[in-house]
Amino acid sequence: MGINRNPFTWWNGASWGTWFYGLRGMKQMGEDSLGNVYFEGRKDTYGNPRRWVIYNGSNDASRVPPAWFSWLHHQVDDVPDRALPAPRAWQKPAVANLTGTALAYRPSGSLEKGGRRAAATGDYEAWTPEG
Repeated sequence: MGINRNPFTWWNGASWGTWFYGLRGMKQMGEDSLGNVYFEGRKDTYGNPRRWVIYNGSNDASRVPPAWFSWLHHQVDDVPDRALPAPRAWQKPAVANLTGTALAYRPSGSLEKGGRRAAATGDYEAWTPEG
């Protein structure tokens, strides 16, 4: 989340403009397990307080845990630690979007998994332009 890292870019955290102008008058409300920092401040056009997240790393909405997502979208009034019950023992932690990484889901038959799939059954007939 370093301020010196992003003088003009927004895709890898907050830019200098966000740090100096966007967060002016905003109050830091909390931080999640991924290091994302959440802010609340001025009112929007509907009278609700504006809520922001500054990502720790790349800006990817799938990196916001479900509890903080509900806070950002005004589904709960207070921060998740105080507004929501403790997580159940069977609940798994949120996982970021793994698309495009080595850990992405690849079903059997996909090219990345060898490209082998079950042969088509006898009821399949390929289309031909002469047809």
